[in-house]
Amino acid sequence: VQLVESGGGLVEPGGSLRLSCAATGYPFRFYAMSWVRQAPGKDHEWIAHISHAGTTTDYANSVKGRFTISRDNAKNTLFLQMNNLQPEDSAKYYCARFYTSMRPPSVNLDDYTEWGQGTQVTVAS
Repeated sequence: VQLVESGGGLVEPGGSLRLSCAATGYPFRFYAMSWVRQAPGKDHEWIAHISHAGTTTDYANSVKGRFTISRDNAKNTLFLQMNNLQPEDSAKYYCARFYTSMRPPSVNLDDYTEWGQGTQVTVAS
């Protein structure tokens, strides 16, 4: 299993970024996925998840209405569209795979057993 995030960078407040997570080594279409972030000195924070078919999504209150999680199962890729970014969104962003297939996702980070290496997002003027 390999998860590789990309798309991070430096953006001004109010700006947008689109993160991608390329998945290999397993049947991507069968597994729910989440995005998780970690700011310096803080715990990991779950921010969004999506069901294996992409029909169900959920968001943390901190990003609801600004971030959109999606997936392309034909391309084995997970996305996170981030709009109206704010300095408090600065963090390392990780994609994570749910521990088992064909089950709905959860907000419990212990349920995610495969993680990427992360991509840094910095929001500053």
